[in-house]
Amino acid sequence: MTETTPGSAPEGTDADVLVVGAGPAGLALACELGLAGVRTTVLERDSAPPGFCRGFNLNARSLELLGLRGLAGRFLAEGPTRQSTMFVGGARLDLASMRTEHPYVLGIPQTRVEELLAEQAVRSGARILRGHRLHGLRQDASGVTADVEAPAGRRELRCRRLVGCDGGRSTVRTASGIGFPGTPARHTTLLGDVVLADPDALPLGPVTGPGGSLFAIPRPGYVRLVTADPEPPADKDEPVSLRRFQGAVDRVLGRHVEIAEAHWLTRFGDAARLAERLRHGRVLLAGDAAHIHPPAGAIGVNAAIDDAMNLGWKLALVTRDLAPDELLETYHTERHAAGTRLLRNTLAQTLFSSAEEDGEEQRLAPARELLAELAEAEETAGYLAETLTGVGTRYPVHDPSGHPWEGRMVPNVPLCSGGRLTALTERGGGALLMAEGSDRCLLHEAAAPWADRVTAADVRSGELPGAYAALVRPDGHAAWVATTPAAPDADAERLRTALHEWFGPPQGR
Repeated sequence: MTETTPGSAPEGTDADVLVVGAGPAGLALACELGLAGVRTTVLERDSAPPGFCRGFNLNARSLELLGLRGLAGRFLAEGPTRQSTMFVGGARLDLASMRTEHPYVLGIPQTRVEELLAEQAVRSGARILRGHRLHGLRQDASGVTADVEAPAGRRELRCRRLVGCDGGRSTVRTASGIGFPGTPARHTTLLGDVVLADPDALPLGPVTGPGGSLFAIPRPGYVRLVTADPEPPADKDEPVSLRRFQGAVDRVLGRHVEIAEAHWLTRFGDAARLAERLRHGRVLLAGDAAHIHPPAGAIGVNAAIDDAMNLGWKLALVTRDLAPDELLETYHTERHAAGTRLLRNTLAQTLFSSAEEDGEEQRLAPARELLAELAEAEETAGYLAETLTGVGTRYPVHDPSGHPWEGRMVPNVPLCSGGRLTALTERGGGALLMAEGSDRCLLHEAAAPWADRVTAADVRSGELPGAYAALVRPDGHAAWVATTPAAPDADAERLRTALHEWFGPPQGR
């Protein structure tokens, strides 16, 4: 099924970029590329969106990133927000003390996230082809040829670059020969979206029985039950039957709680893997194709959007021949390091949830209690929440000045002309912020050749604490900060270097 069919692609190709997989990573990337005028086609093997929902939240980091494109409000209208979330030891992780415009988590089904992203991608000019399965690919010096099984039969599609957003068992990653090292699953968990014959038969939240523990999460019209799989099958792909799921629930509770209907039954493990490289020639990886991890912290959808927003503007500049191919290496450098932190954070939380199965519950109890205290203490809750949600993400800066904004996402500061920083980034470009009243002429002159990619604007001096200028990347991170106007000539040269590094050569070069 084709959701949209824009005009013809450049001569000799079917698209500038083929994105394989219409999940959060693929759709968010299509939004970014379409916004930049890059002809983008998304291939999705399933003929229709899924009838089940894996996740139910967007965190502060995702809302910050969506806000850069003027989209946060559209998502916030979809559900409630909460200023705390479940953490280890039954504690609530306080989100209100994070340094962010969105100090909460948004309750929104992943299915709805994907619907909104698909609508935006189509609106931006991307094409989504459902019922198209990738079988293989080959790349050469000028592009990538994809072998695709379409509803009308087998065909080849040609593109300049291809991005695998096709999940943990990525065909793109395998076909590209990219290694996927890590740890295999040690524990298997059952998940079921079910209707109970007696809705009051189970309390909501964590339930401990003679056979272990179970978590009951209310959803509109059903309840989500999560519990350990007591006897995982040898074939991890074996479907979960209602009989098996019912037996696992009864075993944990020590009594029969009848399941009248099952909407979705599945199992998942706690494997943790990170691709050796996120880029191999003209092929790149994002989302679960790049990293899989335990579901602790419900971070999966958010990490996928994070990958896409980091890659999108860079891939757009390179594809439009505005920046050199080397810019894509920064995607690997930055997001591979972020993936390493992601695996560490989720595995650390999983240690406590799996302690019961491993017989380690008593030994880990002191550490669990300590983390629970840190999650709720005013002095440490903010740092812990920023670490686990990605709000504290900092990318390397090659010419550091020591300013605390460097490498971090810049606050959504108000502009002297009205509006806020996000008004400058909605079209996918960068921004040069300069403090009102400072000597800005040399900086204006330095940035002028990049006016097609970076918009300059004045802000009140108090909005740039400890600085008088900052270069903001399209993903909201500060690429360069000037802390003192004492050496404007030197700062102008530093700015030109940063602009060249992150946005390519200036116009006319």
